[in-house]
Amino acid sequence: MNSVDSERRIALVDLLDRVLAGGVVVSGDIKLAIADVDLVQISLRALISSVSTLYGPAPESPR
Repeated sequence: MNSVDSERRIALVDLLDRVLAGGVVVSGDIKLAIADVDLVQISLRALISSVSTLYGPAPESPR
């Protein structure tokens, strides 16, 4: 593995860590139309995050 590949992998891991730690919202719209007549419109919104970011740390169980 050359140094460029290892730098890309480290950068991808850092990017994934930041996205999961902070969360990101992805949104988009898809519209299908024929002859200027809208047939289907789909609005998509997705929240991508880690479970610990959304719900916080797990409570300690009693012993």
